[in-house]
Amino acid sequence: MTRRRGWRRPSRELVGVGLVLVSAAGFGTLGIFGIYAQRADLTIPTVLAYRFALATVLVWAWLAWRGRLEPLRGRSLAIALGLGAFGYATMSGLYFVGLEFMTAGLVAIVLYTYPAFVVVLAVATIGERVRGLTILALCLSLGGVALVVGANPAGASTAGVVVVLCAALAYALYITVSRELLVTVDPLVLTAHVLPAAGVTFVVVGAATGDLQAPSAPSAWAILLGIAVLATALPVAAFFAGIERIGASRTGIVSTAEPAVTVVLGAALLAEPVTLATVAGGALILAGVVAIQRDVAA
Repeated sequence: MTRRRGWRRPSRELVGVGLVLVSAAGFGTLGIFGIYAQRADLTIPTVLAYRFALATVLVWAWLAWRGRLEPLRGRSLAIALGLGAFGYATMSGLYFVGLEFMTAGLVAIVLYTYPAFVVVLAVATIGERVRGLTILALCLSLGGVALVVGANPAGASTAGVVVVLCAALAYALYITVSRELLVTVDPLVLTAHVLPAAGVTFVVVGAATGDLQAPSAPSAWAILLGIAVLATALPVAAFFAGIERIGASRTGIVSTAEPAVTVVLGAALLAEPVTLATVAGGALILAGVVAIQRDVAA
């Protein structure tokens, strides 16, 4: 007589890893949608204004559904709005400018140097000690960027690398400043305040430069919805749900799948070239990210 095996519910850890992979895949589509937006003649202020406006509605609706609707006040609100209007807006704008110089895959790879910048900023601002593994991680990340630039793989440019490195630095500053606030504020609640502030920045920039458009073509709306839902709101929610299950350090390691997703999608959907130098440089950068995360967890 054989015993029937019933369906076993996935473990909390397995679900957490799955959620972070979903998040990485979602964020990995951002560069692809960005290229499609360029081809649809959508300006950067238009894309990002609609991205943050639509994502704001979705994130706040998610918080309300989960019963976690907690509007910030006072100093916390001021910091959150500042992080969005200046920090996250700067990073996002530079990311999309980078797409005008390089392939989506390379932009995603170079942006992933931001953990190295976070370490440097922690050392410079709060005197955090640097251990051997962290130094190795920094060397790996910088070596990856040098390989991407020096070997001049297809789709790369020095100007584009500089722009995206500036985006990575802006993101690192955003993370560094937000650390103190996250001690008392739920990360998803913080994100819910950062998104509309960033959106206002691009409405102002777009209005001032005359680059703010009202899309009319269905294809343009499909791109904007894709950016807001698949590349912003969904991965944000999945990311924080994953953190709750497997912790920040492991989430950071699993999230390194993001640039790989962008590279694969870029090759499959946009016919972007993938050279040996691209793969090698990206592998060095991601190895540096993993080393940093393991050093933090140690």
